[in-house]
Amino acid sequence: MSEGGRSAPARGDTVAIAADHAGVALKTTIAKDLEALGFRVIDLGTNGPESVDYPDYARAVSEAVAGSRAKWGVLVCGSGIGMSMAANRNPAIRAAVVHDALSARLSRQHNDANVLALGARLVGEDVAKDCVRVFFSTPFEGGRHERRVAKLGEK
Repeated sequence: MSEGGRSAPARGDTVAIAADHAGVALKTTIAKDLEALGFRVIDLGTNGPESVDYPDYARAVSEAVAGSRAKWGVLVCGSGIGMSMAANRNPAIRAAVVHDALSARLSRQHNDANVLALGARLVGEDVAKDCVRVFFSTPFEGGRHERRVAKLGEK
C-alpha cells in the first residue's frame, strides 16, 4: 500500500456485481448506475426470484476481485450481512456492509474496502444509489490506516 493512500475507483475500472434472490432488483439498478458512471460491470447473477444460496454469489465476486478479473465488487442480499461474511473469507477481500453515505465513505477512506455490500431489505433504492456513488468516488486515505488495513491480511 502506498503511504499517501490509493486513488478512488476510476471510470473504466471493472466492477463485479452479484445478488441473491432478495437483491436482484437493486442489483440491476446499481449495475445500470455504475455503467452510467463509466464503470465496466460484470454481472455474476442471480437474475430471478428463485431462492439461491448467497455464499455462491459472494464467492463469485470475491474470486473475480482476488483474481484481477475485476478491481471492485458489489454484493446485494437481504441484509448485506451474509454476503459480506462470505466474501470476507477470501483474504484478498475487504467487504463492507454499508447503510448510508457516511458508512460508504468511511469504508473506503479508513478500511480500503474493495467490495461494497448492501441490504436490499434495509436500505431504499435512493440510499443505495448514494452509497454506490460515494463508495466509488472515495479514495483510501492511507497514513495511519495503512498498518490497520495490513493487519486484516495477517493470519
